[in-house]
Amino acid sequence: MTSIRKTVPLILALGGALALAACGKKEEPAPAPAPTPAPAPAPAPTPPPAAPAGLLLVSIDLGSAVGADMKITQPKTTFAPTDTIHAAVSTSGSAPSATIAAKWTYQDGQVVNEESKTIAPTGAAVTTFQISKPDGWPAGSYQVAISIDGKDAGTQSFQVQ
Repeated sequence: MTSIRKTVPLILALGGALALAACGKKEEPAPAPAPTPAPAPAPAPTPPPAAPAGLLLVSIDLGSAVGADMKITQPKTTFAPTDTIHAAVSTSGSAPSATIAAKWTYQDGQVVNEESKTIAPTGAAVTTFQISKPDGWPAGSYQVAISIDGKDAGTQSFQVQ
């Protein structure tokens, strides 16, 4: 009996331990780590800055004659009083419509003539302007200022002697 007395409490203790282990609070499994968000797509590359206005001034050439290609055939920057003065405005670029204006002035800024032309270039282009005065231009310093779509593009000075 002694052995049963010692065995019974041992069995009860073992059974109790198993019962406690079986009935104990079950641990929640550790939450799965949140999925790493897919990397955001790289932003679209920024296009290079647009060229100003689509049409750029290349040169303003002055002379006393213009060829069939609209370019100056007799370049000059000094004219006789009765010369017809031509300005060939060379541009590059394209635009569905662009306005090129020429403002001719005498010494102190006195406006001699203003004219504008609307063009639709698709590459290199030449636009010509001219002034003349049959009774003669006064001697002195002159200037032609060119603007493209209302923005100053360049100037060219010349003399009448």
